[in-house]
Amino acid sequence: MLEYSREVLGTVCDRVVVAVPAGYEGHGPDRVVGGASRSESVRLALETVPDATVAVIHDAARPLVTAALVRACVDALDGLEGAVAAAPVSDTVKEVNGDRMVTRTLDRASLWAIQTPQVFRADALRRAMDVDDAVLAAATDDSSLVEAAGGAVRLVDAPRENLKVTTALDLRVAEAILAGRC
Repeated sequence: MLEYSREVLGTVCDRVVVAVPAGYEGHGPDRVVGGASRSESVRLALETVPDATVAVIHDAARPLVTAALVRACVDALDGLEGAVAAAPVSDTVKEVNGDRMVTRTLDRASLWAIQTPQVFRADALRRAMDVDDAVLAAATDDSSLVEAAGGAVRLVDAPRENLKVTTALDLRVAEAILAGRC
């Protein structure tokens, strides 16, 4: 899955740095040992490119990314601190309490599922990541850190096919989509 993403990102980005588990840093170019959390891994990768002006963050767990989506996110940056791929939520979403009792139904018209790529002005991302490790560990995505630092982030329509592979079913769906692209 990593190689699919690297290949696509390489068609748009000048350089692709990958955060990997310890012991895998020598298994390819521009690999850096990741951190204890997702955002710490991003911070460590970003440190290896101090001259970068734009940072494109992408999860290898989304191997169906397209060059068109990456370019759309980069283009949407236009004067803002960030632009992120996202798809409108189609399911009804419920908020619940600790006993799994519904406390309210959220209005899905204003809800979006955030994906990657997430593109940022590199200086804005560096400032947003200049927080303690507990804050980094609590972040579920990098745009939330940029937002918390006062940055403006735009959503970019992403296809639902840009799915995140987290289960065996997701993997089978991704394989079918990739097979259809050949």
